[in-house]
Amino acid sequence: MRVKRGTTRHRRHKKIRALAKGYRGMRRTTFKKANEAVMKAGQHAYRDRRRKKRTFRALWIIRLNAAVRAAGVSYSQFIKQLKTKKIGLDRKVLSELAIHEPKVFEKVVNAAR
Repeated sequence: MRVKRGTTRHRRHKKIRALAKGYRGMRRTTFKKANEAVMKAGQHAYRDRRRKKRTFRALWIIRLNAAVRAAGVSYSQFIKQLKTKKIGLDRKVLSELAIHEPKVFEKVVNAAR
């Protein structure tokens, strides 16, 4: 006796179409197109979760560069001085300090000199 996949297939298709909610046209309604769209969206999401980390690091570096140049130092010199003085603050924390706590950041810059 053959296996008829009525309810099983219906549930699986329904799940994929639910993931394609908000897509336009056949990408939402048709299983085959919805499945392609959902798989492609998953690939983009996976890739961009990694890319987001690069983007934020670049943003922190840009912010730091602007902040330390206002203090009269270049970014590369500032990072080198931090490493030689063994000040273990990362770029994220330093950029947050530069924005929200300028006086504290100024002390860090002076300590690095």
